[in-house]
Amino acid sequence: MPETVMNATSRFDASELSFEDFRKIVINDYRIGYESRQASILGRREVLTGKAKFGIFGDGKEVAQLAMAKAFKAGDWRAGYYRDQTFMFATGMSNLKEFFAQLYANPDIEKDPASAGRQMNCHYATRFIDANGNWVNQAETMNCSADISTTGGHMPRLLGLAYASKLYRQNKELAYLKNFSVNGNEVAFGTIGNGATSEGLFFEALNAAGVLQVPMAISIWDDAYAISVPASLQTTKEDISEILKGFQREEGTNGYEIFKVRGWDYPALCDTYAAAIEVCRAEHVPVLIHVVEMTQPQGHSTSGSHERYKSKDRLAWEIDHDCLLQMRKWMISTAISNDEEMDEIEATAKRTVRDAQREAWNELAGEIKTELSEVATLINALAGESAKSHKIQEVASVLERAIDPGRADVISAARKAIRLALAEDGSAKQNLKNWLNNQKPLNDERFNSKLFTETYMSPLHVPVVPVNYDQEPRMLDGRELLNACFDANFERDKSIVAFGEDVGAIGDVNQGFAGLQAKYGDLRITDTGIREATIIGQGLGLAMRGLRPIAEIQYLDYLLYAITVLSDDLASLSYRTRGGQKAPLIIRTRGHRLEGIWHSGSPLGTILNTLRGLHICVPRNMTQAAGMYNTLLRGDEPAIVVENLNGYRLKEKLPANPGEYTVPLGVAEVIREGYDMTVVSYGSTLRIVMEAAEELEKMGVNIEVIDPQTLYPFDTTRVCNASLRKTSKLLIVDEDIPGGSSAYMLQQILENQQGYYLLDAQPKTLCGKEHRPPYGSDGDYFSKPSLDDIVETIYNMMSEANPVKYPAIY
Repeated sequence: MPETVMNATSRFDASELSFEDFRKIVINDYRIGYESRQASILGRREVLTGKAKFGIFGDGKEVAQLAMAKAFKAGDWRAGYYRDQTFMFATGMSNLKEFFAQLYANPDIEKDPASAGRQMNCHYATRFIDANGNWVNQAETMNCSADISTTGGHMPRLLGLAYASKLYRQNKELAYLKNFSVNGNEVAFGTIGNGATSEGLFFEALNAAGVLQVPMAISIWDDAYAISVPASLQTTKEDISEILKGFQREEGTNGYEIFKVRGWDYPALCDTYAAAIEVCRAEHVPVLIHVVEMTQPQGHSTSGSHERYKSKDRLAWEIDHDCLLQMRKWMISTAISNDEEMDEIEATAKRTVRDAQREAWNELAGEIKTELSEVATLINALAGESAKSHKIQEVASVLERAIDPGRADVISAARKAIRLALAEDGSAKQNLKNWLNNQKPLNDERFNSKLFTETYMSPLHVPVVPVNYDQEPRMLDGRELLNACFDANFERDKSIVAFGEDVGAIGDVNQGFAGLQAKYGDLRITDTGIREATIIGQGLGLAMRGLRPIAEIQYLDYLLYAITVLSDDLASLSYRTRGGQKAPLIIRTRGHRLEGIWHSGSPLGTILNTLRGLHICVPRNMTQAAGMYNTLLRGDEPAIVVENLNGYRLKEKLPANPGEYTVPLGVAEVIREGYDMTVVSYGSTLRIVMEAAEELEKMGVNIEVIDPQTLYPFDTTRVCNASLRKTSKLLIVDEDIPGGSSAYMLQQILENQQGYYLLDAQPKTLCGKEHRPPYGSDGDYFSKPSLDDIVETIYNMMSEANPVKYPAIY
């Protein structure tokens, strides 16, 4: 693991320092800030010359971030946005060479430990799991959760990181988790631009933190613009801290401590951060530090110039109030330094940054140059054997003349050369093909790996423990079976927590947690406000800090309120850090057939298309759901479990081992054997398919029914393929809209499992209507697959194949 992201930087108490020691610290701060500024300037140039694709930098924010870094300690966490490079340099969580390696998208994890080239520049992360998936000691390291580009999108995660400290401090049963916390003393630092405070996620997280009273420190970098849009069009009163004054805590109330400070005033910034973080850390009170009068010398990004939208007066003011210029003036006026020394510091900083840039570029370019040379040699050798020698040589020549080529140029040239020699054989062509084949797994690992952490702790590797029953098992409501499962797991593992709307006092709207808050306490089973996005963020942050959260979204339809957090943040976490971070969060929800537009949804197509990176579990009953929870709570990857709304009061046998048996993910199950047709369905609709099977048998049709159990992963043991070898006919029954999850399942069966070659009739899907289901039983009947629909669709398919044996119904 790269040393820069593992070792915490020591801190000094200024009150115990001599003037000379104090002077050295200030000078070192300025050096870091000036190097950061030069990295921004040089980084922009590298984009404009074509070496990098895009650049967004933290220039103008340097001094405030130096002050913030002084308050940041081992064990603390950052959830910020893409302007925080100076803070990362000052804390030692990143460095200049890594900065440029990320700018150039170097896929080497040692060169860019934050993302291995997968994220654009200034998107930071520390690696808090090792190559085997084991946690590092977070209490001893400085920790940075992985950045995302969506402005405000990190705020829900910030809430969760801070909430973990509250649980570690107040729940003494967690004292054994010493690698994650020291008595909850950790602060979660968040940063956000003033424009992004207009986002709903900001306000939702802000309110939740005030209610929960967690050690969350939000810094707002305010340069009066959001790209080209001024504060007058962004914020009421043009001042975010002014309109948030109602959040200021008063005696006898919860709330925030709110601070405002100028972004170019180094002493005031240091004092403000010291005071704010002390109260945040000691009292677990959230704080907001509004840093105003900031500048952005190079504009928003390399995509445009701020001269287009800022007035001449504003541009002149920004030059005069540049934070580094102001810090330099202060240092000279207080005899901390002088012009000559400062000039030398700046000159040295420029050389240091240039050296880091060159080294980072040469390391990546050198690797690609070696690969290019190998391919050019192989292509020229192919030209020597080919009847199309001239055209193939031109491919090599174009490649060799390329300016700043990438791996795509190298691979593309090799593939084009092979296509040109399509009808030819020879050793040179085979050598080039061998080289390409050897490169494929390397590039798959560089660019396509780690959608999941894929360690030995994956839920896919959890041993299968069969469900056991007493000789005469009790018959219980499905909700009671789930309750027994959760009870056993909460007893087994003290790190498990559950929260959501109505989860605590009443035990959730369907009673899955009934009585468990009274048994395990309100720190472990907790009610929340109506705030789906931050329920997910709360769970995400907890999961990153070693806890095992179950975050409940009351109805599947309401998952849409949290979809950005789920998709942008949780689902991409392992991928965007190339396995360097994980968050084994379980999202519990319920859906499928009930009644009404907002309480009967089955938008699995949406989920499948936006949440790759989560296991998607669709149990047919509560016995299977409980087994999936048992599996997931023993694994280390995130998942969503969709329970059946109409299954809570249906009777099921109570297992003798409700918290121990496991249901393997990705393993489909044949729940009815047959030979005429393969019918694949899941969730609530599966029960109707089974009822239809009974009527169809009386009509001379014998269907095989398959429950995939999880849509992602889907049928890893190829049960559907084996079934089609018997039946040669396929129907997918799905409550989602036409072309939703049914299209996904068709692709999996027909393409991935090569089921197309086993068919003797057109495969079909039977889905819900394109609109949401209307209210009432009639609405359900006419908008989702009914028993009549299923019976007649299957029978008609058989009639098409054999109209004599199966005469048409109508």
